[in-house]
Amino acid sequence: MLTLQKDKFKLPDDVTYLNCAYMSPFLKIVEEAGHQSVSQKCFPFQITGEDFFTATNRLKKLFAELVTIDNHENIAIIPSVSYGIANVTNNITLNKSDEIIVVGEQFPSNVYSWQRLADKSEAKVTIIAADTFKNRGKNWNIKILNAITENTRVVALPHVHWSDGTLFDLKAIREKTKKNNAYLIIDATQSVGALPFSVKEIQPDALICAGYKWLLGPYSIGLAYYSDELCQGIPIEENWINRKNSEDFTGLVNYEGNYQPKAGRFNVGEMSNFALTPMLIKSIEQLIAWKPEKIQQYCHQISKEAIIKLQNLGCYIENEKYRGAHLFGIYLPKSINLEKLKATFIKNNIYVSYRGNAIRVSPHLYNTKADFDKFVRCFEKI
Repeated sequence: MLTLQKDKFKLPDDVTYLNCAYMSPFLKIVEEAGHQSVSQKCFPFQITGEDFFTATNRLKKLFAELVTIDNHENIAIIPSVSYGIANVTNNITLNKSDEIIVVGEQFPSNVYSWQRLADKSEAKVTIIAADTFKNRGKNWNIKILNAITENTRVVALPHVHWSDGTLFDLKAIREKTKKNNAYLIIDATQSVGALPFSVKEIQPDALICAGYKWLLGPYSIGLAYYSDELCQGIPIEENWINRKNSEDFTGLVNYEGNYQPKAGRFNVGEMSNFALTPMLIKSIEQLIAWKPEKIQQYCHQISKEAIIKLQNLGCYIENEKYRGAHLFGIYLPKSINLEKLKATFIKNNIYVSYRGNAIRVSPHLYNTKADFDKFVRCFEKI
């Protein structure tokens, strides 16, 4: 089992940061890589044509290892989840009778593009919401599976819900979508890096992931997997580096009609990003060394006693079978005043998020059981 890794971060000792789902802190090695890569441009004559491709190729191979993708050429470099989703919606055609399924209170970047596609096609977006706290995760998954029919063209959802960590049964959902010839599009921003995921096992049509949360990387860079079918599509922008033979700078004026292999066509313009790419490489290398399953084990170990105490105070927290250990929501009983609790958190330098009706708690390897003891004491005071 992993031990405390706080020495690899710069977090102050008097700060209890339970908010990785908002934004991760940099690892020291990632910060160092960032300084080095920014300084590199002081000497542009040292940047070669080969450098436009080498680091991004390395990044794609690392991500392929992290989420078990057979071919790293199915991966594109993206700046955001919305960009990755837009590449998908740009290549799906709907009919009037078709339906897109999303889950209740899903993160907007995986909703707005689907609404636009549905409006354009006169199709329908169906929202499957959780309607109860009793057996919440189990019943929510059942509702999603029951909603998938022959009219379903797309199921677009996260691996875990961004507000409370509810875990969706992607394996069962994938089986149902295949039977109904529907796409499965996953926003894995709040899971990949801290929760095991296998593209080979789940076989989604797309897996989209921002880099600044559980991948421990910088803002404005992420990664997306696209299936071979989607890799035949049209990208949302046409940039030079995504075309075949773009490695040969002397021949760029010989305009090329063919794209780079597979998902290479979906890379964002200026995808080489000499400042951010080396940083994300370092963070994913560390995650592979730690292993997401061990991060889950660690987060479970340091939080399990606190969760029992909070449940005894009347708080609702999903059964561990139906949520991530790295991200969970706390729903308060009427006896606990949220505003007073927020003030107590601030007084004690405790950082969490508030999403929907949930207090969102998201620990990592820099947290300890003592952090959760301190957290619970705030509830007990209220």
